[in-house]
Amino acid sequence: MSDDVALTRADAQRMPHPPLLVIESLREYLSSVGLSGDLSWARIGDGHSNVTYGLDVGARRLVLRRGPRPPLPPTTHDMLREARVQRLLADAGVPVPRIVAVCDDESVLGVPFYLMERLDGVVVTDAVPAMSASDPAAIAWAAVDALADLHAVDVSQGELATLGRPDGYLSRQVSRFASLWPTVSRRSFVEVDRLAEGLATRVPTSARASVVHGDYRIGNLMLAPEAPVRVQAILDWEMATLGDPLADLGYFLATYAEPGAAVTPLELTPVTRGEGFPSRAQLAERYALRTGADLGALGWYRTLALFKAAVFCEAIYTRWCDGERPGDEFAPRLAEGVPLLLREAEREARGS
Repeated sequence: MSDDVALTRADAQRMPHPPLLVIESLREYLSSVGLSGDLSWARIGDGHSNVTYGLDVGARRLVLRRGPRPPLPPTTHDMLREARVQRLLADAGVPVPRIVAVCDDESVLGVPFYLMERLDGVVVTDAVPAMSASDPAAIAWAAVDALADLHAVDVSQGELATLGRPDGYLSRQVSRFASLWPTVSRRSFVEVDRLAEGLATRVPTSARASVVHGDYRIGNLMLAPEAPVRVQAILDWEMATLGDPLADLGYFLATYAEPGAAVTPLELTPVTRGEGFPSRAQLAERYALRTGADLGALGWYRTLALFKAAVFCEAIYTRWCDGERPGDEFAPRLAEGVPLLLREAEREARGS
């Protein structure tokens, strides 16, 4: 049995850290929403913020998504909002998994969580999947096309219009992440203040508003298991809001691995360094052709992405130092990974 899973509530009380799953409580909840049968579970995904488990409940294949162990920073890991976002986007035709149930009763697992359908698909990380072996570039093209389609969704009316305040989005992003640093870090890097000041003094004018995913990368896409390559679902909507669509593009490109680029903690899909994949510049050009976007300030958006990544990676590192992420193999690497992100952000800023 994993240290993250307790079979009973009594077992959970004896564990040194709150478990991520309490099977006794989970079985009772599943039964209350009409889901019963033999239960099996396995942790899935490469996420380093929220936690995802695959569940088999009788003949049903589900995914459970919850926040990390408390204590949680304010306004983060809001599973109830994330589930609502996915339901609204599904109604708008965006490819997302169907939400099955939402639990706001923290007595079950210690935090709110939701259940969604589990799709049969492929998440690309370090190997080219069979259905695209003859054309690896199709993975990257499908990813950037799905991003363009997401940004084409009308957010001017209906419930989607309530997901955020697009006016002033970029300025708020800079100020928010700059203010977060002293609350999530016990380290000091001169680059933090320099980057925050430089970003704040050169905020571009947003051309339009769209849904912004906030963590759009190839590793958060599920591809259909058969050719031709297509995006079956966009995953991980924790940071979704309304804002400047180029913030998503900047983040997508900052996380996209290409030959010759520095290896940062954002590189969670290293396969794109291999032969046959397009460059970041080619992906940006395709996005511009699909959307008509002016990419003259793209360097600023990439700088913002790297700066934000440094802040949230530092938060992960600090929680690990505090013993709140036991067994985490990713967090220790952030001792050097965060300063690398800050240096890359400054390099990007100089280039732009």
